[in-house]
Parts: sequence; C-alpha cells; structure tokens
Amino acid sequence: MILRSLRLRSVRAHADTTLALTPGINLLYGPNGAGKTNILEAVHYLCLSKSFLTGVDRYVLRRGEKFFEIEGEFTGTLRREVTIRIAFAVREGKRVFVNGAPLERLADIVGLVPVVVFAPCDQSLTLGGPEGRRKFLNGMLSQARPAHLEDLINYRRALRQRNGYLANNRGRQIDNGMIAPLNAILARLGGRIIALRAAFLEKFGEELRRAWKRLSEAIEEPVIVYQGSIPDTSYASPAEAEEALKDALERVTERDREQGRSTVGPHRDELVFRLDGREVRRFASTGQHRSFAIALKLAQYYYLDSRMEEKPLLLLDDVFDSLDPKRTDVILDWLQDSATGQSLLTAADAERLRTRVIQWGNPNQCIHVHSGEVSLSPPEE
Repeated sequence: MILRSLRLRSVRAHADTTLALTPGINLLYGPNGAGKTNILEAVHYLCLSKSFLTGVDRYVLRRGEKFFEIEGEFTGTLRREVTIRIAFAVREGKRVFVNGAPLERLADIVGLVPVVVFAPCDQSLTLGGPEGRRKFLNGMLSQARPAHLEDLINYRRALRQRNGYLANNRGRQIDNGMIAPLNAILARLGGRIIALRAAFLEKFGEELRRAWKRLSEAIEEPVIVYQGSIPDTSYASPAEAEEALKDALERVTERDREQGRSTVGPHRDELVFRLDGREVRRFASTGQHRSFAIALKLAQYYYLDSRMEEKPLLLLDDVFDSLDPKRTDVILDWLQDSATGQSLLTAADAERLRTRVIQWGNPNQCIHVHSGEVSLSPPEE
C-alpha cells in the first residue's frame, strides 16, 4: 500500500496538518518536540487503529481539544483507491471509516494496510519481559492472518471470564460445572494459537537469519526458541495442542484458584532469543541488543511482504541516532531498494540523511516539521 496523503486534526502538536507523500522515502526532519513522531503515530492509527506509543487514545489529543481526526488516502494493488479515517471523541470513543463506511469492529482494519514500525523502544524486545515479545508475535500474525486475531480476541475474553471466576472464588470450592466449560474454550482457542505460533517461528527463523546476515558481518547464528507454559509446544496439530492445554488447565485448577488467575496458556508463553546458543537478554552486548532488535523488525518486513498482497508500510522513528554509520548505510540502502515499499522516517539531526535522500532524487522527499507544521522547503541555514 502507498499512502498518498495524510491529514491530522488535533493530534498532539498538530492543530490541522495536511501533507502529500511520495511512494519512496519520506524523511521528516526538525527539532525534537516539533511533531515528527506524531505523524508516524497517526499513520499507525490508520493501519492498526491504535498508537504505537500509548494505549490510551485521549493522550493523543491536542491540549484543550475534545476530539481528534486522522485521514489517509491510499493506493493499493487490490484496491486502487482506499480512504481510511479514524475519529476519536472523549465522550464517544473511537470509530474507523473505510471509504466513508463505518467498520463494525476496530479489529477489522487490521491487515488492510500492513505496517512495520522501527522505534527506539524496540530494544525492549530483547531487554524487557516476555509480554513485549508476545505482543510483537501477536501483532505480526494478526496482520497476516485475520483468523488468528479473532482467536486472540476470543481467547482474551474467555481468559477474563476464567480469571474473574477464580478471583471471586479464592478460598472456596471450585464448581466443575462452571470451570470445565471455560477450560474447554480456552483449550480450543489456545491450542490453535500455540500450534500456529510454533509453526510460524520455524519459518520466521529463516527470515531472521536473512535479516541478521544483512545487518551484521558477524557469523553468529540467531535463533528463536518458543518456551510454552506447558512442557512441550512442538505440536503437529491444533488438536494435539488443545488436548495438552486442556489437561494442563485441569491439573492447575486448584493452584489457579489459590492465585486467582490462570497460570498456563499462550498468554504465559515466552520467546527466547539466542545468538550462537547464548541468550541475548542475558549475555548480548549493547550493540548486539540493538542489532538483534532491528533484525527482528527487518525480518517482520520480510515475513509480511512475502505473505500479504500489499507491501508493508515502513515507519522508522529516530532509529538512526543510535546506529553507527555502517548500519545506517545498510538500512538506507535497503529503504532505497526498489523491492522495498514506501517509508516514513524521522530524524532530528538529519544533515547526513537529507544529503542522501536529496541525492537519490525522486520518488523521495524531505519534509521539514516545526511546531506542528510541515513544509517541503527547508529553512535557510
């Protein structure tokens, strides 16, 4: 998908901003706090109905305003013209419109415009806890497979019901007539999620090795290990995973009752990243952490690009500030590659990036962002 135009109204630093975008590299440069990242955030809303910075929509509102609106016009392979609009009001919530028609569910927008985000917070993928890694995995699979997103939504709903029942019955006898149906639902949905994750990671591992080879001259072998909350997650089918999860849920029912929460299932699973057998989170250097996180996002692009009918849109938020010149050149050369789709990147200290983008010429452009306003004409030095 190619984003041709974008409008932000009452989005953080932007009172009312409209900009035209090219199908190549769009460099957004300007001082910190000028509103560069807000533009990427708005694009992310159009792709996934949410921000990549916060889970609270009202935090995106411009100060003093009660609603915001984001609209983008896209050109695609399957749909020649697509207009997506996101509207949020404090008292009314959030709504999504595609070509003027409201979507019944926000989740229905996922996958229409595939997107990959590179951001400074990506280092939490290797340094942080398992929740961020599960979120990365869920987001990638949800864009590629709408049925998986549906399973996640239904699984979380059933999990809230089971956790609510357990919390309300701590210290009491469990009613098997109440817990057994919830166990069955969680096992059926969780079994599909576990089986898909395990099969996916085998294929994704190939994309990760390809990305690592492009980024690093080192000969380390990157590996992802799926550690499930039940002993063996290498199941040949969803049915086998369902049976294993159902047995596990029944075994831990009393323990779950004491703790007031569900302790097994895909919501507790972990991804372990390794380089030559050593766990990245514990043993990697700062440079290896940074490179591994970028490799994960590059592999995500490869995966989505190979499995979706539209090329993913690339958003890169201030990622070059933390990269050495060599890795910066690798990423820029990749963005300039004709096989890579449209990209939007931000930078505060952008002299070198601007020079490269200007030298490459069309279809690339540099956009100056200052105090919530944009201009194609750079200010006088």
